[in-house]
Formats: sequence, C-alpha cells, structure tokens
Amino acid sequence: MKFLKLVMLTALTFLVTSTGFSQLRLPAVLSSNMVLQQNDSVSLWGWAQPSEKIFVTTSWNNQTDSAITSNEAKWKLKVKTPAAGGPFTITFKGGSTITLNNVMIGEVWVASGQSNMEWSYNARVNDMQPELNAHTNPNIRFFHVPKAGADCPQEDTKAQWVVCDSNTIKSFSAVAYFFGKKLSTDLNVPVGLINTSWGGTPAEVWTPAGLVNNDPSLKESADKQTKFDWWPKDPGVTYNAMIAPLTNFSIAGAIWYQGEGNTVAPSTYGKLFTTMIDAWRKAWKKDFPFYYVQIAPFTYGANNNGNLIREQQAIASKHNNVGMIVVSDITGDTTDIHPRNKKDVGARLANWALSETYHKQGIAYKNPVYKGIEIKKDKAIISFDNVPNGLLLISKDKKVATLMIAGEDKVFYPAEGKIEKDKLIVSSKLVKAPVAVRFSFSNAGVGNLFSKEGLPVVPFRTDNWEVN
Repeated sequence: MKFLKLVMLTALTFLVTSTGFSQLRLPAVLSSNMVLQQNDSVSLWGWAQPSEKIFVTTSWNNQTDSAITSNEAKWKLKVKTPAAGGPFTITFKGGSTITLNNVMIGEVWVASGQSNMEWSYNARVNDMQPELNAHTNPNIRFFHVPKAGADCPQEDTKAQWVVCDSNTIKSFSAVAYFFGKKLSTDLNVPVGLINTSWGGTPAEVWTPAGLVNNDPSLKESADKQTKFDWWPKDPGVTYNAMIAPLTNFSIAGAIWYQGEGNTVAPSTYGKLFTTMIDAWRKAWKKDFPFYYVQIAPFTYGANNNGNLIREQQAIASKHNNVGMIVVSDITGDTTDIHPRNKKDVGARLANWALSETYHKQGIAYKNPVYKGIEIKKDKAIISFDNVPNGLLLISKDKKVATLMIAGEDKVFYPAEGKIEKDKLIVSSKLVKAPVAVRFSFSNAGVGNLFSKEGLPVVPFRTDNWEVN
C-alpha cells in the first residue's frame, strides 16, 4: 500500500510539474490591443515545454502556422500581415491556449529618449486637455515600457498594450502621442506607439555597453557622467532592459528626444548617437528610419556645452536614413529645460515620417541648413539648403538675431544680416575682412530666420575653431 501511494504521489508530482512547464507564455509586447506592422513578415514568439508544437492561427487570413519549441523552451515563427485594418484575433495553442483580441494592423513606432520624450499630461504639458476630452481613439494604441535597468539583455518586460483613451493618455509621452495621432489621421491607419524613455538618462545607457566601453573616446566621455539617484548612468543598462525585449517586434521606425543628459561631454555625442542608432538597427535587423529632435535652447551656464550638443546633433543628421527637427522657435522659456509645447514637436516629427517614410508630397519638413560661405570684400555671403522659396525674417526691428561675424583674430562681433532670396549677406563695421559667421550659436540662442515655409534655420557656424 505504501509503495502504491508513493507511485501515485510521484505520478501526480510529475503531472503537476509537466503541466506547469507546458504552460504556454508570450512576451508582454504580444498582447491584446496591440498593433502589428502592416504588409510585413512579423515575428511571434514565446516559451513552452521543450519539443512542444505550437500552433498559431491569425484571423485576418484564417491561416495556421506552427513552430517546435527548442530545448531552451523557446519558440518563434513569422506570419505575414495584410494592409492596415482590424480588429483581429490571434490564437496560440500548445499545452494551453492563449487568444489575443482587438489586434490591429497598422504602423508601429518606438519613442525613446529622456524627459522631453517622457513628459505627459501629468507633467503639465500644453494642449493635452482637449485630447482628454475627446472620445476613445481605437486607432491609437500605447505600450509603455516601465523604467528598468539590467546588466545583460533581457527577453521580456512588464507592460501591456492599451487603447488610447482619456485615462491611458495621461501618463503616455505627449510627443509620441501627437506624432502618432498625426500619422494615424493623415495615413488613415491604426498606429501603435511604444514609449521607452527615462528622464535624465544619457545616450550611453541606451547603447550596448560593449560599443561604449571598447571605444576609448566613448568610454572617456561615459566616465564623466555624474551619478544621480534618479536615473542610471552606466552604459547599456536601459538598452538591456528597455530596448532588447522589443527587438523581435516589427516596427516602422523610431523617434528620439534626448541630448541634455550628455552636456558633460559634448564632443563625442555625434559618434555615440550614430553608434546607438546603428546598434538598434542591427538588433532589429532593419535599417529603419530614425527621426529626432535637436535639443531646445536652454541657459546651461557659462560654457557652450548645450550648444555643442546641438551642433553634434546637426552633424549626425548626415547619417543614413535619419532626420532632425529644430524646435527653437517653439521653445518658449529658455530657462526651462522642459518646453511645454509638445504638440508641434510631435507634428514636425510626423511630417518627416509622412514625407520620407510614407512619401507624402507637398509637406514642408526640412529645416534650412547652412551650405557654404563666400567672402566678397567686407561681406560674408551665406548659402543654404532647403530654402526652395527663399528666406524669411520674422522680427519687429527687422534685425537678424543671434548673428555674429569675426575676422582672422577670431573675435566675434554682432553682425547685420540682409536677406537676398535664398542667401544671407552678413557684415559688421567692426570687421573689415570677415572670415567666419555664427548664427544662433549659443546655449540659449533663439534665431528669427526661417524658410518661407515657416521652419527655423538650423543653428550653425562656418568655422571649426575651439569653443569653450
């Protein structure tokens, strides 16, 4: 009898254990209410009992695909998605069954960076109250990755997809929301937004640690970061916990608002930033578009570090498949590092995506950018790209603000500027033989020179002299 009881107990233990192991599990980013990238071959994956066969049925085509779980208890397969639409269901069957409901097909974008990307209605952002008063928008879905750090890449996070409504919008990135709303409206498709941002963080923490630590110049800059109690500083830690778990999930592209956290070492920011972009693309196995915000003018102090970050961001805009927007004209208070206008920021990012990613015509989205300088006697003639209809000065006194000129002595003086169609003629009575021109080249510099389409000129300098 004792032997029989022992056998029965052993069998029951095995049954319970086996059942527990066979429990089918999905990553958090695969949940009801999600948006899958349209017209794509998207990955679906998870965990189950080793050697277990997993069946996946998608309602948009009533097709069933299958995968065998590996000896590491992992399974993965790809399914083809149709053009935008929904809602659909996806059913996963193995030792147990999971059904995901209210799944949409559309466009998926990742939004990342530090506080200016993170800030939401709860941070008193402008223009959000009317959005709260609106009805639920089933065409916009949010996935908000919680703040976390890890020493090695993680496979999962703790979050879920939710439908945009007056409650879920309150804590979600305002920039990402306005970006996604414009895309959804102009493209007439569902949009899924993945917010993975953390205020204060330097770009090093969003970059795989090895790429920073094994590069002497990047490592030297990373070592200058100050330790704070409110955000991490070590390379790779948020990449591991807040980016790596997402890289199996198909996306259209990414938007980014960060840079303030790297003002301690601006000279290497362009290299760090493009290294990060390339690392993300490698992880996603896709050369996706990456659109970002040049940080706003702010009174950082006596040095020019904030301004030098902006210069590095402008240089990085020459990187493959990226786009940079300028927000100096919508910043407002330059003593506040958090401009409250996020609606126009999101709209400008969306205009880049609509034009470059979705090939919509007739949208003004590229800022005027310095092209070259020509010296004629006592005048410097500055030419620009992205001014198809010429330049525009917005000023009550008809003077170009933040404009400086210098000769060979490298001493800069306030300059006068005169617009001639798409060129700026710069001069000063104090500089008889000009060599260099700077525009809006200071931490809190706010220029008043625009394209006739209403986009501000990117801050620039024509020299490469040392800046303190």
